[in-house]
Amino acid sequence: MSRLIRNALTMLLVMTAITGLIYPLAATGVAQVLFPHQANGSLVVRDGKPIGSELIGQSFTDPKYFWGRPSATTPQPNNGTASNGSNLGPTNSALHDAVQQRIDALHAADPSNTAPVPADLVTASGSGLDPQISPAAAQYQVARVARLRNLSVDQVQALVTQATQGRQLGLLGEPGVNVLQLNLALDGVQKR
Repeated sequence: MSRLIRNALTMLLVMTAITGLIYPLAATGVAQVLFPHQANGSLVVRDGKPIGSELIGQSFTDPKYFWGRPSATTPQPNNGTASNGSNLGPTNSALHDAVQQRIDALHAADPSNTAPVPADLVTASGSGLDPQISPAAAQYQVARVARLRNLSVDQVQALVTQATQGRQLGLLGEPGVNVLQLNLALDGVQKR
């Protein structure tokens, strides 16, 4: 009996060392060597300081910036430690009210825009952290951003085109525009 307990404890210690120490250190080391940018959070750095991640949405509310997809995380938007959706179904009046408030905010920021509002500008995703919007959502905001920054629509459209990422491997997912990268590119543009 004591031999069985000793063997079990030995196996517990060996497996704990392998799966709890050796494997995580090896995986981290390989990731740091082969994919250092991704392994360190895909951070976006400006002037030597991290300002965000390519993988987590940022909250932009100033109308001179492109706005990202709404976040359902709490207590603040795009909270990586609280990734979740709203869990509100299509018949829930709270979801309807939230979507209407977002539509109203978009119309208030750009009253002359009569185009239909793309769904991803008024609905949160399942994670609540999406860093990208659809090209249609970016296109919806081009005129507002150009006007408020005193840039030509063509200048802003060119930045959207440059920031648009295609499907992975040419067939997986949908094209998207990383809002943080696009807004940083906007900040670097000289006025006409």
